Amino acid sequence: MKKFLLLLSTLIVLLAIGYSSNLLPRIPSIPSLPKVSQQLTPKVEKQTVVYEESAIISAIEKALPSVVTIGISKTTSTRDFFEIDPFDPFSPFKRIPGQQRKLEQNIGSGFIIADNGLIVTNKHVVADTEASYKVLTSDDKKYEVKKIYRDPLNDLAIIKIDASGLKPLNLGDSSNLKLGQSVIAIGTPLGEFKNTVTSGIISGLGRGITAGSPFENYVERLDNVIQTDAAINPGNSGGPLINLSGYAIGVNTAISQEGQNIGFAIPINVVKDLIKNFNQAGGRIERPFLGVRYKMIDKQSAILNDIPEGVYIIQVVDDSPAQKAGIQEEDIIVEFDGQKVKGDDDQNLQKMIAKKKVGDRVKLKIWRNGETLEKNVILGNYE
Repeated sequence: MKKFLLLLSTLIVLLAIGYSSNLLPRIPSIPSLPKVSQQLTPKVEKQTVVYEESAIISAIEKALPSVVTIGISKTTSTRDFFEIDPFDPFSPFKRIPGQQRKLEQNIGSGFIIADNGLIVTNKHVVADTEASYKVLTSDDKKYEVKKIYRDPLNDLAIIKIDASGLKPLNLGDSSNLKLGQSVIAIGTPLGEFKNTVTSGIISGLGRGITAGSPFENYVERLDNVIQTDAAINPGNSGGPLINLSGYAIGVNTAISQEGQNIGFAIPINVVKDLIKNFNQAGGRIERPFLGVRYKMIDKQSAILNDIPEGVYIIQVVDDSPAQKAGIQEEDIIVEFDGQKVKGDDDQNLQKMIAKKKVGDRVKLKIWRNGETLEKNVILGNYE
């Protein structure tokens, strides 16, 4: 009997505990927290953007003190014209003299290459031999241009101002440029907005273009230039194209009128060769000169006309090295100093001449009326 009562009491206690537990509110289960994803970490691309912006700003700060604006000063005259006076039957036409007007305008850019006042720009910026020019530095100081040295072979010029303590721009190397490389153009677009900078990339290499100036009636064929989408406008001509290290890798020289964001620059290694030539010649530019106007005869044309491939002489310049050597019009130059002249390359002869020095003696093999002759020429200086 006692065992039965003990078992019954135990059962009652267990039932009571179970009932009370059902009366307690149920606590909802806490959802598990999501794991922290690695994608919440800052991306490397953001750090790259910050670096590129810093590099651009740093490059501009290095180069800007070396960039100058070039202005022109010239007196122009309008033409005389006639005015009709209906009240004077004896002399109805009255001559009105033209008026003189002084032109002063910023037309281009340049950059300092020596602390004593030597500046590089485009030849077409300073092409007017009857005008005077001035230079405005980045700190707004004005200088008169005292001397201009124009390169006869490239759209480049070296100008001299009386100044000292200037900051030359570091010159880079244009022989290893890559497509897509970031570049910055600096200059005075439209001759108005001084110290303007634009950025872009190298869009093409080894291009051939015709360069000119909207301010001067001047055009010139340029080969092996750098193409960029950095905005270049009239007035930027002569300014530097720099890399992200602040080194000049080109000279801004032209824009495409047909397209958008297509600009061109002369490689800086051409400028370095010009500076070397200038220094070796004692402060002047020397370029070897033959003295002929010509057109090329390619292999196909040569076969069709039963003549040799080479350079067909159209004109011989008076008192030139070619004339002194006895070269005549209608001669065909087939060899230059032992090298065959290729008729399918318009610049072939000029490239071979450019490798020589003023005063070098070269042997020409020419074709004249079915005969092959040899002529010795002493190259002169292209004045």
